[in-house]
Amino acid sequence: AIPTNVRMISGSHDAQTSADVGNINAQFELPNPAGRAGGACTAALLQVLYDAHDRGDINMSWVDALREMREILHEKGFDQIPQLSSSRMIDVCDPFVITPESFDPGFNKQRAVLIGINYKGQKGQLSGCHNDVHNVTQYLKEVQGFKDENITILMDDGMHKPPTKSAIISAFKRLVKQTKEGDVVFCHYSGHGGRLPDDNGDEDDGYDETLIPLDFQKSGHIRDDDLLKILIHPMPAKVTMTCLMDSCHSGTVLDLPYRFVGDGDHVEMEMNDRVNFTESLWTGLSVAAGVVAGNAIADAANVAPEMMILGGGPNAIHEHSDTACCAV
Repeated sequence: AIPTNVRMISGSHDAQTSADVGNINAQFELPNPAGRAGGACTAALLQVLYDAHDRGDINMSWVDALREMREILHEKGFDQIPQLSSSRMIDVCDPFVITPESFDPGFNKQRAVLIGINYKGQKGQLSGCHNDVHNVTQYLKEVQGFKDENITILMDDGMHKPPTKSAIISAFKRLVKQTKEGDVVFCHYSGHGGRLPDDNGDEDDGYDETLIPLDFQKSGHIRDDDLLKILIHPMPAKVTMTCLMDSCHSGTVLDLPYRFVGDGDHVEMEMNDRVNFTESLWTGLSVAAGVVAGNAIADAANVAPEMMILGGGPNAIHEHSDTACCAV
């Protein structure tokens, strides 16, 4: 199996992903946001988390979170069906946790990399991704206890470091280098996502899912393969990592082999038939072996950070991100 314990929440299902392929054409133009701003997945998840915090519910499960997200999205007119994907079979009734009870602030740190791209002045400009980052930052600080000095923000707002391809990759690499066993990590991306023809044969559908940086026209996309190599597999063991990737096509950005769909009909995880499981297995083993230099591949395969990846979907765009974080 993939050496890391990865969990990812997506705001979409496969049919929605397929229906949105035409949004990015051969000239790599950005999708037309139709005057909309930000990510419905970010807002829905924050509302679920704030509601659970307000009622003192520390045992809210993965399935509870997904179903509450679906209800919120449905009430606001969005048809996404949230799903949980994982690198291994898990119990969907386990608690949804960002900072575990075992975290010791005396020895460890909570770290975050938060990215918001509005693509100002470009075709397909957004207007709410900065607000998404501000809202996530506020939640992490006020509810989870993150500190400003351990939060890295990339935004194209003229006040933060611009989220270029090289800056995003550098931020992820620096995060991996700084993170130690026992730390808590949170990554958030709000911006455009895309698909490119698979360049190494590891995608059954023939496409790599991507993040679209500010300078994509010059530097290109960040492929899912890149994210696995620079962020996921090198992360130290016994790290609790949560990622919220709120963009088009982020539902399959890690190609995880198991999934649970929060549609009310599913009761457990199942194999994700969109994933090349064999390719994921050997990719994970080879990267882990490189990280744990000098150890046997069998030892490297035991490196297992606790990682929770949350993602938005191809239609994860909402009109109200310019206001309150929970007003989807």
